[in-house]
Amino acid sequence: MDRLLAGTPLRSGGALTILALAAEADVKRHVLTHRHTDLKDEFYARVRAQGQVPDSERKLRDELKKTKERLAAVLEENKRQSAEIDMFARVVNVLTLENDQLRGQQSRRRAPVVALRPAPEPGS
Repeated sequence: MDRLLAGTPLRSGGALTILALAAEADVKRHVLTHRHTDLKDEFYARVRAQGQVPDSERKLRDELKKTKERLAAVLEENKRQSAEIDMFARVVNVLTLENDQLRGQQSRRRAPVVALRPAPEPGS
């Protein structure tokens, strides 16, 4: 733990993570995360005491920031699309009314239908 915190790792890449700590200690990760949670907690406490944020927490914070930005963009797009849907609904309603009025006018002006005799077939 001390080597990792001092920035002189021997067996890992030097990241301030449980995975790197397990590599430095030459033990499997689950040993630290399940059996020796006190060591895991001490490690993270010492990392924070140095004024550093663990890489895993930094990655999560970056991911959270990106997710919040994406959510804001999606909500704005949703608002814009809702406004467009409302506008299109009004347009459809107006066009339906106009269509009904035109059909009513057309039915009043229609002349009676006259049946025509079928055209003679050629050669008869």
